[in-house]
Parts: sequence; C-alpha cells; structure tokens
Amino acid sequence: MLPEPATARLSFVTLEQFLEQLPPELKMLHDGGSGASLLRWVEPSELEDPTPYLPEGEFLLTAGLPFLGDGGSAASVDAYVRRLVGAKVAALGFGIRPYFDAVPDVLLDACRRHNLTLFEVPESVPFAAIGLEFSQLLESDNARVFRQLAETNRQLMRAVLSPRPEHELLAALVQRVPVWAVLVGADGRVRARGHNAGGSTGVEHSLLAPLLERLLTGSGPRVEMDGFEQPGSALVFGHPLRSTKDANLGALILGSDAPLTPAQNNVVQSAVGLLELLVRQRTSGSLAPSQLATALLLHPDTLSTGATKHVNGLKDLLAQSLSSTRSGQMRVVQGIKAESPDWPAGDGPVRELLQWRRLFDTKLVEITDYGFAAITRLKVDDALLADVEKLGWRLAIGEPTELTGLATAYQRVSSLRGRVLSSGKSVRVDEVQWSVTGLLGREAGTMLAERLLAPVLSLEPDRRDSLLSVLRGWLSENGSWDGSAKMLGLHRNSVRRQIGVLGELLDKDLNQAQVRAELWIALQYADELVAGLTGSEGGAVYAPASHSR
Repeated sequence: MLPEPATARLSFVTLEQFLEQLPPELKMLHDGGSGASLLRWVEPSELEDPTPYLPEGEFLLTAGLPFLGDGGSAASVDAYVRRLVGAKVAALGFGIRPYFDAVPDVLLDACRRHNLTLFEVPESVPFAAIGLEFSQLLESDNARVFRQLAETNRQLMRAVLSPRPEHELLAALVQRVPVWAVLVGADGRVRARGHNAGGSTGVEHSLLAPLLERLLTGSGPRVEMDGFEQPGSALVFGHPLRSTKDANLGALILGSDAPLTPAQNNVVQSAVGLLELLVRQRTSGSLAPSQLATALLLHPDTLSTGATKHVNGLKDLLAQSLSSTRSGQMRVVQGIKAESPDWPAGDGPVRELLQWRRLFDTKLVEITDYGFAAITRLKVDDALLADVEKLGWRLAIGEPTELTGLATAYQRVSSLRGRVLSSGKSVRVDEVQWSVTGLLGREAGTMLAERLLAPVLSLEPDRRDSLLSVLRGWLSENGSWDGSAKMLGLHRNSVRRQIGVLGELLDKDLNQAQVRAELWIALQYADELVAGLTGSEGGAVYAPASHSR
C-alpha cells in the first residue's frame, strides 16, 4: 500500500493501490494516468458495447471476443475504446487466450490515442482471481476507513471537551479532511477558522455574504453551494447550525478544490452535529445559569458580604452563562417593542427568549412586561443594533461593568426606558447627558413644555416672549423678587404683577416647589417650540431678553 500523508484522505481503493496487490505477471502496455483515480469495481464483459452497464471507475476485463471478425477493424476498435473512455472506465485488461495470443496492435494504438490505461493479463491469471483480490482489498480498505472514522470521531469528541471547543473542533476537522473551514455565528461574524498548514485560508469574508444570507434565512437541514477562483475554493459549501426549533444559530462553511469522498463527508456531518450541540448548549443548554440563579436566590448578600472564594465562584458561573471569561466585562441591555407590545403568535415568549439569547450570545435573558432585559458580553455595535431594530425593537444599552456593578448598571438602563418609549429611538448610557433634561430627551421634553406652557404659548408673540422671559428669570433666581427684577431690568412690582398673571394663565400655584421644578424643566424645551411657532407666524425667533422699566 502507498504511505498515507498525516492528513489522510478517507476514500475507496485507487487503481494504483489495487495494482500493487496483483501478480507481477500483469503487464501495463499503456499508462493513461488513472493510477490515482478511485476504482469502483472489477468487471469482466465480452459485450460489444458494455458501457450501459458500467458505473464510473470500472476496471474492465475482456478476452477479446468483441474484436473477432469485423469487430477487429480499426474503426470498430477505436469506437469501442472511445465508448469506454466516455464511460470513465479506469482501465482495460486484455486476457490472452482463448481468442488471441497477444494484445492486438490496433487495440494498443486506440488506447494510446484515447489515453486509456491498458494491461495484458496472461493466461496464468484468471479473471476470477483478479475480482477476488479486489473484493478482499476493498474489504480491508473499508475496515481501514472505519478505523480512521472511529479515530476521527474520538478526536472530534476530545475537541468538544477542550477549553476552546469550537476552535479545536475546526482544527481536528481540517486535519482529517482537505478543506478550509469558517465557523460563523448567527450575527454573521466569524467565530473560528481552520486550515491545513500551507493550504488555502479561504476567501474574503465579504464574498461569502450571499451564501451566508441563504444559510441564515433558510429553514431545515440543507447544504448551500458556491465557488470562487481563489486556490482551494472551487467548491464552497455551507451547513446551517440549527436549534431544536429550527432557528438558525450559525453556519459552518468549507472550501475545497475537489469534491469530498463519502467518508470525508461523514466526518463533516459529524463535525456539523457537534457544532450544533455546542451552539445549542451556548444559547440554551448550560447548567451554569440555573446554578447562578440558585446561588443568588439563596444567598442574596453574597456580593456585598461574601468571601472572595464565593464571589469568584459566581464570576465563573456568570462567565459560563455569557460564553466569556471571568475577567470579561459585560453590559445590561433592555429591549422595548416599538410597534406593538404583544408577543407574536405561535411559540410566543419562548421563541422570543431563544431569539435574544442567540443574538446577544447569552443565556441571561429575562422576558419582561416592556420587552426583555439581557446581560451580554457583546459590545452591541451598530451592526447588531441595526439587526435588532429591523425586528421592530429599540434598545437601552448599558455601559461595560463588572459583576458587582450589575445592579447599578440595570438601574441606569431602566432610567432610560421612558426616553426610548417617548422618542422611539435606541439610546446608549454612555452617550446620555445625566441630567433631568438629558434623561427626559427632546421628544418627551417638548411634549411636557407644550402641555404645561400651552396658555402662554398661545398668546401674541410679544406678550408670549415677555412672560416666558419673566418666568425664566424669576425661577432662575429661586423666586426672589429683587434678584429677578435686577436680572431682568424690571421693577420688582412689575415682576410680581407678571408672575401673578402667569399663575392665573397656567392655573398653577407658583409657590409650590414641584410646580416650579416642572415649569423650569419645561422652559428648557420652550425655545424650540417658540421657534416653530415664530417660523409659522413669520416673526422673529424668541430669545430671552432684558426689559427696561
């Protein structure tokens, strides 16, 4: 047998391997270069045209009966050989006697002309012996293949149990099958790569976009195909990684220049199955979240008073729940349904829960009355945010934090939920100005101003602007008559009179602290409302100004 490389190709017997097992009396008259091709079977036939009954890769044996009489003419022999080549016969063996004492020259010429491998089989070697030798070799090769498959499966299983199972599994796969491999998550991002040393590393990720689109949007078990001109990428094929409910959790994409053998495809299918288990476990199957929840429910004071050992134990469970490391930071994310608060028909919250687990790569997701809350190690970049918003959701996204800061992070994110609801836009904690107006947001603020200040905003522009200016000055001076009069350039009695008018117009008791606070917040958004009103009236834009007595 030929020595196999370290990255053994699991396959059937080749013609070259078979010839090494045959008696040396067989004589090769012409080498058609088919020694490395797979040999499917050995078949004797004396038909004038046996090709309708021959599968690809046959070693055909004949004693020459088709070449007797007119069948031995140059034209007939040429047509015979041409038909064998068209049927992809691997080789032709010509048996000496009882019809011929030597291989006809016309047959040798035709085989050379059409490049068909030709052997002379002496009378001492029966056709039956050749067929028996092939059967025995095929049986032993099958046993070898099964041993290799068993060892490969053990290697794949060891990879699954390693600290980096996805990376190790791809490394084991490309060691056994001549492909490059890319593992992609449900978000379309590459999670792991694998390729043989010196082999092709694949194609640009952007070129795989159409293939990924089909893999991540289709349903059911399937194989999607593509091909590229780059080395090692003539055949590119992808397998979806699916949940038990047929949700797409990612994809495995492989590239090669040649079709895989059945045994190699067996290895690929094993890898796909194990990757699906890993992805499902990462999104729904780990025991860590239940252990984490139990620990926090039974020992709620662990974070504030617990020993370092207990806190580190919680960090380990949290890291497993987030597919992260103990030192990795995380963030709190809340999702609010923009279009409708109702859950879709069908699987309802369960399907939503699995969807958020998949998108945010975490098992720590809670379904709430407003939508969902999640703890994730992802940065929630613009691409992920766009994917979520396409589904009709808006997010409040927290800052990176540690385990002990999760409660505070959750409170900060929760404080932004009203702003998301009023504006219909996602918001990030680290982009918010932490003041009442910053948290309230422009949309909610202008709505507040419009309702509280409506009686004043409806006045004539001069009267409206004067009253708003007085109200702003008086509130900024904490209701001081002298202080506001000095700032506004008015007499204190004039300020007192106009504040009285404002109290009546607004139907508010301006001596109450809450009323003053609400009006002060509303004034922060009044300019924008006044600008809109002034633009429609064709007048000047409102701006606070001092007035002479």
